[in-house]
Amino acid sequence: MSVDGESLELHRVNHGKLMVKSKVRVKDMHDLSIVYTPGVAAPSMEISGDAQKVWVYTNKGNTVLVVSDGSAVLGLGNIGSNAAIPVMEGKAVLFKEFANIDAFPICLNTHKPDEIVETIVRIAPVFGGINLEDIMAPECFFIEDRLKKLLDIPVFHDDQHGAAVVVTAGLMNALKIVGKRFEDIKIVSNGIGAAGTAIARMLMRCGVKNLVLCDKRGALSEDTPETALTETHHMMSRLTNPYREKGTLEDVIKGADVFIGTSVGNIVTEEMVSSMAKDAIVFAMANPTPEINPEKAKRMGARIVGTGRSDYPNQVNNCLGFPGIFRGALDVRASTINEEMKMSAARAIANSVPEDKLDEGHILPYPFEMNVVKNVAIAVAKAAVRTGVSRLKLSDAEIEKHIENNLGRNRK
Repeated sequence: MSVDGESLELHRVNHGKLMVKSKVRVKDMHDLSIVYTPGVAAPSMEISGDAQKVWVYTNKGNTVLVVSDGSAVLGLGNIGSNAAIPVMEGKAVLFKEFANIDAFPICLNTHKPDEIVETIVRIAPVFGGINLEDIMAPECFFIEDRLKKLLDIPVFHDDQHGAAVVVTAGLMNALKIVGKRFEDIKIVSNGIGAAGTAIARMLMRCGVKNLVLCDKRGALSEDTPETALTETHHMMSRLTNPYREKGTLEDVIKGADVFIGTSVGNIVTEEMVSSMAKDAIVFAMANPTPEINPEKAKRMGARIVGTGRSDYPNQVNNCLGFPGIFRGALDVRASTINEEMKMSAARAIANSVPEDKLDEGHILPYPFEMNVVKNVAIAVAKAAVRTGVSRLKLSDAEIEKHIENNLGRNRK
């Protein structure tokens, strides 16, 4: 049976992938009086007197909302809120399996940014964090920015920041192998949507100076206003392409040290790869078909190739990032996920590959290496405390113990 066939059968037999399971048993009237009335009034009154006690007496500190409007689901596009449910359920499963976080999938029947923001704000009291997922650009930028201003819990658009964290981690290790530095390389990135924009911003924070963004209109440049269709494009045109290169992807990829693709399959030719610099790095992350087949890229001189697929080496997989990022943020009750927390996550992912295991086919850890989540969570939590966005002021030792406990809790 094919992967698609197996997936359909799994979803059909189980009627989805999630259920709600109680942490406590209700086996008699005494249990009922403690779990519900009259006993439940006691924690409710405690919280009423001190709102911060919601973190103590409820599951808020271990609960994430996974929310989408179905407008940009995987590589399938705007398939609607109902069709997005299996993907959001899957994301919730990964939260639980990798980080022991309870996540709830909510798919909204609207594409209007103001309505999405209003709905999330109204239901936010239940959650310790918000994971935005599969929302189209540029609406996703407005939604995230607005929610960050209105809420005092982390809001994280994984399509943007999760991708940026993992790409940055992979590139940190790839550059070690080829002996190049962020400050000295030329990067060409194809795709100026949510992921492409966030990746570019994070790489510039790493020190990259020569970065050219492209899409089907060609290279984004401040000198060519017609290539900038949105406010985000205009901003990125001012921050990137310092030499004002013009033309198509084929034109600007010449001499590039790194290609990053968050676009569509088969858009990069063998000739393009051969025109890149020596020891070129290619991250062709379009799914299910990469921008160029990895074997072709290697044959044409690419030293290191990564994709978004699990059947090739160097899978650039968001599940290396978001479980640990949220675990760390939740465990110190962070009010946001800031840039230092994201950069700490990237370093932790990169450092999860031991030096003696680092090579062209292993620049990123595998998702099932459980130390990755722990490493990321600890790094993120420490960064939150260090930058003053945590409600809990824990020592490094306390953070490590707290995260170890929460990762292991309820595990069989």
